[in-house]
Amino acid sequence: MVNFMPGGYVGRVAFIDLSKKKYHVEPLNMNWARLYIGGKGVGARYLLEYLPPGVDPLSPDNLLIVMTCPANGTMAPASPKYPVITKSPLTGFWLDTHSGGATGVELKYAGFDGIIINGKADKPTYLYIEDGKIEFRSAEHLWGMRVSEARKAIKEELGDPQVKVMTIGPAGERLVRFANIDSEGRQHGRGGAGAVMGSKNLKAIAVRGSGTVEVALPKEFEKIIEEMREKDIFKNPEAEFGIKWGSISLGWFTNEAGALPTRNFQTGHFELWSGIDAIAVSKVRVKRAACRQCPIGCHNWIYIPSGKYAGTLTEGPEYETASLLGSNLGIGDIGALAKLNYLADELGLDTISLGGVLGWATELYERGIISKEDTGGLELRFGNDEAYVYLVEAIAYRKSPFADLLAEGTKRACEKLGRDSCRYAVHVKGLELPAYDPRAAPAMGLSYAVADRGGDHLRSWPIGPEVLGRYWLGAKPIPIERFSPENKAIIVVQQEHQYAAKFALGVCDFCCWDNERLSLLTWAVTGFEEFKDVRNFELAGERIVNLIRVFNVREGMTSDHDVLPPRIHEDPHVSGPTKGRVLPREWFEKMKKEYYQIRGWDERGRPTKETLKRVNVDEGVFKHVGW
Repeated sequence: MVNFMPGGYVGRVAFIDLSKKKYHVEPLNMNWARLYIGGKGVGARYLLEYLPPGVDPLSPDNLLIVMTCPANGTMAPASPKYPVITKSPLTGFWLDTHSGGATGVELKYAGFDGIIINGKADKPTYLYIEDGKIEFRSAEHLWGMRVSEARKAIKEELGDPQVKVMTIGPAGERLVRFANIDSEGRQHGRGGAGAVMGSKNLKAIAVRGSGTVEVALPKEFEKIIEEMREKDIFKNPEAEFGIKWGSISLGWFTNEAGALPTRNFQTGHFELWSGIDAIAVSKVRVKRAACRQCPIGCHNWIYIPSGKYAGTLTEGPEYETASLLGSNLGIGDIGALAKLNYLADELGLDTISLGGVLGWATELYERGIISKEDTGGLELRFGNDEAYVYLVEAIAYRKSPFADLLAEGTKRACEKLGRDSCRYAVHVKGLELPAYDPRAAPAMGLSYAVADRGGDHLRSWPIGPEVLGRYWLGAKPIPIERFSPENKAIIVVQQEHQYAAKFALGVCDFCCWDNERLSLLTWAVTGFEEFKDVRNFELAGERIVNLIRVFNVREGMTSDHDVLPPRIHEDPHVSGPTKGRVLPREWFEKMKKEYYQIRGWDERGRPTKETLKRVNVDEGVFKHVGW
């Protein structure tokens, strides 16, 4: 039992019922906090406990959890990341979607570690949270507004420009299954959390707080964060790329490696990348931006001065956006990419899934599987930026039968369309793949297949060690052969532990801190003595991975869901440095089997009770284990 109030937490969680317009506050379960750290870890435990099995993600019974992390609101660098947690309307499984927007920090300043929302308001509503109190306010005048309009209107209505706002756009209101939530210009992008908000008639959450967040060990904390800044950021060449260029600089690496999604993943090299790469962005960049407490500042604001998209001002594009709305659609013009990025953010659409479903539809058109009769007269060909600009808005508003189909996401769209169209659908568990083609990095394929929320690059990122050919297992180097299944499962497992614990703490993935540093930071913030030993930090990550798998298995996930799309196994790259490459099924099956064995999961991908006891989940988890 936890007998003291640790640092990094405020100790309160609000349960909000939109149907009844009531809320109550309970103490944060500190035993869960000690086991699962915070953020996605503690949020997973609340979701497992309070969400009944089998709930429709778009029903009033689904929960929408906004959970903060221990490092949020402290002086720890690059630590504003916080998750929205729910059951995904895109996949039907677990969803956590993180943002560096300032709303999470403000929620802690307002006196809450998290809010858990259920029910459905009878009319469009927004929540106003201020210093421990929650108001239900009409959002009827906000319904239909784009993201920036709604944010501005709420701040003006409340008479306080410092209020922090999470809001959905028209896409969330119309239940587009990959609608996102904007948090002060940063996106909770993946998996459709915006549609869950829309299904609850919840337009926005506005937060204002005057509190502070204390750390348990101030002297130790100051020493650790000083070392993090000096040794791990300003003298780290990887961080230097982020500081100079932003995440879009990753495109040089992936394009050269043959891993850049191009024309619906038909190949891994884009001959027009220089038109949208980091140098192209720098030429139209007007300023840099950073999340709160971040010394890197990887965000670019760009302005398009000429051409048909002249006057476009947007923040971005990040690497994933440039890849999925750029190379994956055959777009090599920075003006067109900026316009697509701007529209997606304003209307509230995840750019990765948007690029995925548009790429799929375009390939179908070029193959003759669909025609102008299906598209509503659109000439849907790779590189046709005007068609894509039209479709982004059409999808957000579900303007036509074709746009309505695409708004369901690639998996549901192909199942509804038929005509062998699922053969060209690139997703895992319904979540469209991000910007690292597994045919150029086999372990990336395993990572996508077993990721808890579907095709995802933020559960592990083995492409780095694969392409570079080196990986350290603790202090021991292990050989890595890029095009081989050997020694790949252990990389994915270990990276999943690190990512789970790091995100539960609230630290951005773009910073290059090792587990020892992250573990000591957790200790200094919370005061939990066990985190002086890095093994306990890694064990906490392993515990979180298993906890979320319990939730997913309870919701029907099996090993049959841990698979890759046919394209990855059957369609060789048609050009570039990996021309002719596929990921052989036998390689994939070998990696997957080894992954389950290392994890201590059975052949159906279920954590055994022995494994759950070994990683020390709390006893309450076992009532959800029905196998």
